Amino acid sequence: MSAVFKFSHISSLYLTFCLLFVLALSAKNYDATLCHDDERQALLQFKSGLVDEADRLASWVGETSDCCKWAGITCDNITGHVHKIHLPGICAYPSDYNTIKEYNEAARQMLRGDISQSILYLKQLEHLDLSCNDFRGIQIPRFMGSLGNLRYLNLSRSGFGGTIPPQLGNLTELEVLCLGSSYHAFESTSIINMQWLSSMRSLRHLDMSGVNLTEASDWFQVINTLPSLAQLHLSRSGLPDIHPNVASLNLTFLSSLDLSGNYFYNSFMPRWIFSITSLVSLDLSWCNLRGLPIPSSTSSFHNLTSLKFLHISENESMSSSLVLKELSSIGGNLISLDMRFCGVKSATLDSLHNLTSLLSLDLSENQLTSTIPKSLGNLCNLRHIDMGLNNFQNISLTSLLRSFLDCKSPSLESLQLGENGISGPIPESIGNLSFLRSLYLSWNLISGPIPESIGNLSFLRSLYLSWNLISGPIPYSVGGLSSLESFDVSYNHLTGTLPESLGQLSKLKYLYLSHNLLTGVVTDAHFSKLIGLKNLDGSGNNLTLRPHHANWVPSFQLESLDISSWDLGPQFPLWLLTQRDLSSLYMRNTKISSTMPESFWRSFPNLELLDMSQNQIQGRLFEIPATLYEVDLSSNLFSGKLPKLFNSSMLNVLDLSNNSFTGSLFHLLCSWGGNVIEALNLANNHLSGAIPKCWVKWQSLRFLNLENNNLSGVIPTAMGYLSSLVSLNMCKNKLSGRLPASLMWLKELQILEFASNELVGSIPTWIGTELLDLRILNLRSNSFDGTISHELCYLTAIQILDFAHNNLSGNIPRCFNNFTVLSKKETIEIDPFSVIFVVFGNIVITNSASLVMKGQEYTYSTNLDLVMFLDLSGNKLSGSIPVELMALQALQSLNISNNQLTGVIPKNIGDMKLLESFDVSSNHLSGELPMSLSGLTFLSSFNVSFNNLTGRIPTSTQLQSFNESSFFGNKLCGVPLTQICGEIEHHKDQQEGDTSHGVDFGLIISILLGFFVGFWSIVIPLNVGTIWILLSKLRYMLGC
Repeated sequence: MSAVFKFSHISSLYLTFCLLFVLALSAKNYDATLCHDDERQALLQFKSGLVDEADRLASWVGETSDCCKWAGITCDNITGHVHKIHLPGICAYPSDYNTIKEYNEAARQMLRGDISQSILYLKQLEHLDLSCNDFRGIQIPRFMGSLGNLRYLNLSRSGFGGTIPPQLGNLTELEVLCLGSSYHAFESTSIINMQWLSSMRSLRHLDMSGVNLTEASDWFQVINTLPSLAQLHLSRSGLPDIHPNVASLNLTFLSSLDLSGNYFYNSFMPRWIFSITSLVSLDLSWCNLRGLPIPSSTSSFHNLTSLKFLHISENESMSSSLVLKELSSIGGNLISLDMRFCGVKSATLDSLHNLTSLLSLDLSENQLTSTIPKSLGNLCNLRHIDMGLNNFQNISLTSLLRSFLDCKSPSLESLQLGENGISGPIPESIGNLSFLRSLYLSWNLISGPIPESIGNLSFLRSLYLSWNLISGPIPYSVGGLSSLESFDVSYNHLTGTLPESLGQLSKLKYLYLSHNLLTGVVTDAHFSKLIGLKNLDGSGNNLTLRPHHANWVPSFQLESLDISSWDLGPQFPLWLLTQRDLSSLYMRNTKISSTMPESFWRSFPNLELLDMSQNQIQGRLFEIPATLYEVDLSSNLFSGKLPKLFNSSMLNVLDLSNNSFTGSLFHLLCSWGGNVIEALNLANNHLSGAIPKCWVKWQSLRFLNLENNNLSGVIPTAMGYLSSLVSLNMCKNKLSGRLPASLMWLKELQILEFASNELVGSIPTWIGTELLDLRILNLRSNSFDGTISHELCYLTAIQILDFAHNNLSGNIPRCFNNFTVLSKKETIEIDPFSVIFVVFGNIVITNSASLVMKGQEYTYSTNLDLVMFLDLSGNKLSGSIPVELMALQALQSLNISNNQLTGVIPKNIGDMKLLESFDVSSNHLSGELPMSLSGLTFLSSFNVSFNNLTGRIPTSTQLQSFNESSFFGNKLCGVPLTQICGEIEHHKDQQEGDTSHGVDFGLIISILLGFFVGFWSIVIPLNVGTIWILLSKLRYMLGC
């Protein structure tokens, strides 16, 4: 006994000694280098294959440094072997970023390049995470299948492409495998056969969302061989079949199943899902399921007793009362239900009862028209509800919220009721929802004031009331919203001044007040504690900013600022120069008339979007910083030469129109090597000289306006390089020569304007055969000659054609009826890029056309796509007016005046029902005015003067309202002329061809001549009065 005890005691001492030795060794080496030399070299080689723009791997240096302390590396504390590489990027979509700067910074954090085989030397590697990086479409390396010790592999959303290698099936110890794709530009992975997954018997988490599985017909069978699987994510994978008739699966541990975004072509909800009683979360959104299978004891929602999260949105057939009753059978476990866009109607909501534990409910984008019934669970327990995009147009906000407002202790934290047509005021009792954190009521018809009780919502983080009819002042009580981060009341009818209490919202980040009726003075007191403010948009109000202190330095650092239409002037606001984080700055029409500070550009190193148009800012622009994407400095008083662009410039839009820039275009166009600019507007300056030839650098250009300058010389052939150009305007310059044939390569052109220049030659036939997308062709006031070629009739989409005031001759082509837009045979919406060029921010560049309509010159811009116009006036055109021209039934203005046209006005001119302006004056037209003119009810301008027209003016409201001058120089009679039509003229149509009832003018002339010759010598003494009496009688006989 004692021997045994002694042996046991010695053994215990020995084990204790060994443990202490190990601990001491561990402590001794804690600060020593744990990293193995071969693994350090492997990691350095791995780094050398990567592109690390953000220098995330800066710590990975040195031949003797401890790699276990490098960023993203974890080693075993005892052995020192690397067992974890954790280098994920930032997992977010472009829409998640507020500014381009934020997005670009996130992109910089993404690793690129190649994955080196050197990681195979990391024999003890258990964890590898390279998710959310950017490997630009390279294939996942096959050698990764040799990392046999891996337990965790995450390569999702990293821009891999091609087929996922089946060698990954060798990773039999793997517990987590994430290969999901996103909407990445380069990311397109696929699997044809999933059999290799069967060997991963330890797999607990599998994510292949976004991987193309359309050819993986064995997916269902393979998944059933993974007994340990707890989470399965196969969303957006194009699964070929959901196997609705299979009764059960062996996945007894599965707690989360996501098959959303797969289109199963009107399949029933599969029976096997109801056999997985362990399910906690189920997502079948966007699956086009058409309801439940035939109800049975094994295919019912009541089997899913553990289910807490259910997402079945975008399945319209899941809205029947039968389905809702089935959902209700889940009972008290369900805490989140998403039925967005399922076609749910208010009448069927009663079937959805007994969900007493429900905390989150999404019924948005359905067909709800009345309030939620109280039978739907315990509404007082609901924390999140979304009923946006329904139809509550006959319901007031008070009625809709009554079920929540009546709660003694409402739990509601998030309320989304946007885009519903809700009317009425915001109830004062809204302040009783004391736990509310998010309130979204935008895009409704809510009226009345914002109640004072809104200030009671001390937990509120976001308040969205934009695009309503809310009036009155912003209540002073908003200063009590101590947790508020986002406040949006834009596009309402708010009046009064801004309350100074806004300055107390120390957590406020986003403040949107734009497009209201706010007035008064804003001072630094309104911003006193807004230390976290990032975005401020107060545009479209009549506010005046006057800080109390001239050297005011705001406590915030803004990233985006829009105070357009505020009064900031006349001096440039110097406090603005302290906002070094600004990426977007909009200050249109702010009454600044001083010189731009010399330090302006240096003060904003991150500036990307700038709009300071419609001011009177003076000075010179020497350069545009390379960080800027869009610049609008139009309608100011800038002078001197055009600014220089840096070679590294990423400028996308530049508008310097309506200034006083002088000199050549060469300084701007030819001094840089970039080609990313899409819009360039230099119209209405004093630029001179020839147009440079360096257009090869501008091949991304879509919009070019050089109108109203003093540019001279010929149009360079090099402009043919602008293959992306949609709109080209060079009107009102001094350009000469012919249109270069290289312009035929501008296949994308929709607008071509060269009016008011000195161009010569014939109008090229290639305009009609090559520029087939043209909508607007304006060659007015040049010296073009020759005929109008029939090839121009291929411009079927044309809607504005202006050849006025040239030297064109010949006939008007009869084939103009091929213009399908003008003839209403086809409706084509003009590309918004060609009329209104809208870019990332609020910068808008508009094209324009100066057209003569109704006798006056008008400039059309934002409504240019609505104008239908044909002007051939002031030429030498001859022949008759083609009857085919009357087929242009969409035409609003037709001007063919001041030509040499003959013949009659076509009788079917009345077919042009939309005609507002019609001018055929100063031609040689004859005949009568067609009676169908009476049907042109939109006519507001009409001129047929100085022709050879005869007969009565047709009766209509429009024609009789025009001035006499519209009919001068003809032989017309009737209102509005003073010349009254006589009996003969009145009955002319009935008497035409019947000479027996007419007057014999030959006989009358003979009698008249005989009278004067026979009696002249003997009736000389006859007084003049007597002669006039005889002449009057003769006039009466003639009926004139």
